[in-house]
Amino acid sequence: MRLLEMRSLSEKAHTRVKASIAILLTFTAGIVDIVGYITVYHLFVAHMTGTTVHLGNKVELRAWLDVSRAAVTIASFVAGSICGRAIIEAGARRSRRAVASATLASEAVFILAFIWIGASTLKQFSPQTIPLGGSCLLLGLLAAAMGLQTATLTRIGPLTIHTTFVTGMLNKLAQETARWLFQIHDSWTERRSLEHILKTFGKSDAFGNAVFMAAIWSSYMVGSVTGTWMDSRWKVTCLYLPVLVLLTAIAVDQVQPLSLEEEKDQS
Repeated sequence: MRLLEMRSLSEKAHTRVKASIAILLTFTAGIVDIVGYITVYHLFVAHMTGTTVHLGNKVELRAWLDVSRAAVTIASFVAGSICGRAIIEAGARRSRRAVASATLASEAVFILAFIWIGASTLKQFSPQTIPLGGSCLLLGLLAAAMGLQTATLTRIGPLTIHTTFVTGMLNKLAQETARWLFQIHDSWTERRSLEHILKTFGKSDAFGNAVFMAAIWSSYMVGSVTGTWMDSRWKVTCLYLPVLVLLTAIAVDQVQPLSLEEEKDQS
């Protein structure tokens, strides 16, 4: 019995650590997405829904240079995600516990490459005048980085999460909020006291999940605000902050593996 209790506490601690890292990674994705948008031709590198709409719009207008940029961005995101899942699959087959470190390190390398190439490029061109090859390279680097991150951390307990886009998180927030409200309704119709309802409503799994989803959305938005402010002062070098967060996540992964649940899904 004591062993089961210790295991349960360990799992809860791991879930809290993983949730904290997920919020930090979402914050960095918000920074990367907005800096990429500002720096390179107003295209999102994490939000593929918007980029897909942009692609369709430019296809209809026959703006083939813009089509190329959007297509490269989407293809790079998908390629990054495939590579991330392949790394996790390889880790699962070899029983590697800290496999997330490999995907996070790869993401950091792509962002660093963007910083170094982007800083040099922006000395010669404005964001809207970067040549096609240069803009595709820069967009591809950040989109591949976001694809890798998307594949790295997808589950926290029973929850499916995304740390690079938040549309699904808002939908999940709505679902969990509705479930929580129905739980309150059921307690009320069962003629439980108001004191009991107030005492227990915050302990509901649905309430906790809704709060976490709200935190994911908020961290993405705060990342966007932070990225806009930092870009106005330090341009692409502000992306050293996401790299620092990634290094922190790698250090955590060495102690508390972040992708064990993802590996179980793969195996």
